[in-house]
Amino acid sequence: MLLRPETDTDIAAIFTVTQDAFRDQPHSEHTEGPVIDALRAAGALALSLVAEQDGQVVGHVAFSPVSIAGPGGVTVGWYGLGPIAVAPAMQGQGVGSMLVIEGLARLRGRGAAGCVVLGEPHYYRRFGFRPDAGLVLPDMPAEYFMAQAWHGRAQGTVQYHTAFDTPPA
Repeated sequence: MLLRPETDTDIAAIFTVTQDAFRDQPHSEHTEGPVIDALRAAGALALSLVAEQDGQVVGHVAFSPVSIAGPGGVTVGWYGLGPIAVAPAMQGQGVGSMLVIEGLARLRGRGAAGCVVLGEPHYYRRFGFRPDAGLVLPDMPAEYFMAQAWHGRAQGTVQYHTAFDTPPA
């Protein structure tokens, strides 16, 4: 399994893998592929990694900057993990975990302050994510919004890029 940054030739495969991965997910509005495209078009796809096997893209993870509006002003240097997708035939084989671990390591290596994720606690806790009472994502259940801080703590309301406001198809 090769983990590497996306290239222009991966864009269509990333979209397909992402849409296929979320096709039967009841919690999805099926906007994940368009969100990644919108982040890319806006220059807000800070880190985009693919998992490649036998020359085929079988997984993808995106990281984009988030802002945190708190008592001391706006905190930057934080990122949001997601969307993350693995081709249905490859799910359950550790591809997603490899992408998350590699992506978080690269963010830390760049000096990122921290990372947030909205997702299943049972899955994301294994990577060090925990609910943080100091960070709020409006209208989302607190137990599904988690963070990990690497350089100091942040406090306030988290705002993802407007690409995440992509309407359902």
